[in-house]
Formats: sequence, C-alpha cells, structure tokens
Amino acid sequence: MESIKQIYRIGKGPSSSHTMGPRRAANMFLERHRQAARFNVTLYGSLAATGKGHMTDTAILEILEPVASTHIDWKPQIFLPFHPNGMLFEAFNNKDEKLEAWTIYSIGGGTLANERFNEQKTADIYNMSTIHDIQHWCQTTGYSYWEYVEQCEGTGIWDYLAEVWQVMQEAVQRGLETEGIIPGGLGLRRKASDYLIRAKGYGSSIKSRGMVYAFALAVSEENACGGNIVTAPTCGSCGIIPSVLYHLKDTREFRDSRILHALATAGLFGNVVRTNASISGAEVGCQGEVGVACAMAAAAASQLFGGTIAQIEYAAEMGLEHHLGLTCDPVCGLVQIPCIERNAFAAARALDANTYSNFSDGRHRVSFDQVVEVMRQTGHDLPSLYKETSEGGLAII
Repeated sequence: MESIKQIYRIGKGPSSSHTMGPRRAANMFLERHRQAARFNVTLYGSLAATGKGHMTDTAILEILEPVASTHIDWKPQIFLPFHPNGMLFEAFNNKDEKLEAWTIYSIGGGTLANERFNEQKTADIYNMSTIHDIQHWCQTTGYSYWEYVEQCEGTGIWDYLAEVWQVMQEAVQRGLETEGIIPGGLGLRRKASDYLIRAKGYGSSIKSRGMVYAFALAVSEENACGGNIVTAPTCGSCGIIPSVLYHLKDTREFRDSRILHALATAGLFGNVVRTNASISGAEVGCQGEVGVACAMAAAAASQLFGGTIAQIEYAAEMGLEHHLGLTCDPVCGLVQIPCIERNAFAAARALDANTYSNFSDGRHRVSFDQVVEVMRQTGHDLPSLYKETSEGGLAII
C-alpha cells in the first residue's frame, strides 16, 4: 500500500479527477512537446459528460494554450475500457505531423494511469493493506493506527500533514469570509458565512451542529469556485474532514499534534479503500468520495476522543456503510448540487458515527474491510448514468 500523500493532495478544485488529474496530465504532456505547433485533446466518457461543469477544459487550456493553440473534442458517449475518465493528448509540429498520441486516464484523487503507467502503483511502503491486519497488529503491539503510519512513512510525514492541515484551515477561513454567487450558471449563492452567523444564535447543541455545517460549506464552496483545497480523499468530498477537525479544534482545543495524528489515522483508512476498491466517483459513485471521506472523518474524530482500536474501526465502518449505494449525479456536471450539501451532512454523520461507536465496546458484526468490498461491488453494479455522467438521478431534474 502506498503513501497517504496520495490521499491528501493539495491543489485547486473543483474536482480531483476532472480538474487536478487533467491539469497534471496536460503538464506531463507539455514537458515532452514544448516545441509543438498545436495540441488536440479528446475527452471521453464521464470526463467528457461533466467536464465543462468541472472546469476540465479550463484546467487543460491553462497549461497548453500559452504554448500552442489547443482544441478540445468532447465524446461523452465513448467509454474507453480502462476507466471512464479517458483523455487522448495529441501534439503536432508546424507541418501538421503528429508527434505523439498519448491516452491517459484520471482515476480519482488526481491520480493518473494507463495500460503502461500507473501512479497508483508506486512503491508500496505499507506491508499491510487491510484494516483487519492493521488492527490485529495494533492490538498485538500496543501501537495505534497513527503510529503504524509513522513507522511506514517515516517522521517526515508530519511535516507533510502539517502543510495539509494548514491548507485545510485556510480553506475554511476563506470560505467563511467570502460571499457571492458560485460560478457555473446555477446561480447558487455561498452559504457558509450565513450558516456561521445563524449557528451562533442557537444554544449549544444546535450551535455545534450549525458550525460543522458552516465549516463544511466553507471548504466545499471554495472547491466549487476553483480555490486551493486538499483532496480528502477527493475534491468533491474535501469539506468533510476539515470541517470535523476544525470544529473539534475550535470547541475542544485539541493540539495540532493530535490533529495530525487524527489526519494520519484518517489517511490510513482512506488508503485502504483506495487500494482495495476506489475513491473515483466515475468508477463507484459518490459512495467512493463522500462515503469514504465520512469514514475517514469518523475515524479521525474517534482517534481524537481517545477511541480504542476497535472503536475507531467501528466509527469508520459506520461512516462508509451508511453511504453505500450513494450515486454521483451532479446537476449540470457542477460540483455544487448535491455535492456541497452532502459534505455538510456527511460531516455531521461522521461525528454521529464517532459518538455511536464510543458508546459501544467496539465489537460489531460487519467489518470495515467487508463494507469496502461491498462498496466496490456496488459501485461496479451501478449503471454508468449514476456515476458522474450527469445522465441520471438528480442531474436530470
């Protein structure tokens, strides 16, 4: 299993698979063909179906057009067999001779792959890839999940997670301070600052929940506007973990060092899903994005509150289990409706999962690994119109 740095990527929204991945692919292709006279890019399947709403064309053109004229073809009805998010980059010289044709896929979380190249298959640094095995190791040795992360990643992981946490906090703060219309054509207004003000007018329990909503909306609205965020594990689900951790730091005054331990634990659970299933909405639906983020946030919260190894696993299991079957059906292909609200609700659900697990002794019937496998199979069984194509569900209302 690879580094949790693959889970937490810093970059601009609104989509890790539709914006970050294509931008990175364009950069890689450009490095090989800086002398090209023109470029042609063909987008396929889910990437083409919702690319304009996800600013895929903007991300690619920002990289290629300053060097040479670039044309983009959209082919939403053609699904290449490797992955729904296919891209074909072509470079031509001044005689209009083709220099190279490169097919690459954005497979989730900003990661790229094709039949000969796969960023998801970089060097494995974890010798275990299931929570069952990791949990057994923790119970045998007395270490916690975050300590397993440190042993595998090295102490340098804390500097990386410190940067991740800083970017997350800045996204919350920017989102709370910014008002106006979210671009894209839906006329959707930013709500985070209003939710924050209203939350402060309530008593403790409703105020607490309202603040969580406000923090999640703040980051998700930043993402929808193309702001700087952290995939956790994707752009579309980037508001869940920051809102939970920001809220707990604000209300419980947890030290940053404990927050970083919680981020490590969350990253470990997300990494297990990424390894054994998928975090790509185009591949398994929103359960792989918001569902996984909820599980990660629940594990992080349980870690912060001193949950046992079993209780942390139980919290994560509930976070994912209760999002099984969640479809990815963005209206107009934008990461706005229902995505932004889903981040707020999933953040609250993560805190509920933590509370529920901490009332228990951690023993339960269905394991996290079993839910991951069910999620994988459910995602593969979902028709493509419910997986980021904007051809079904809420997207056609």
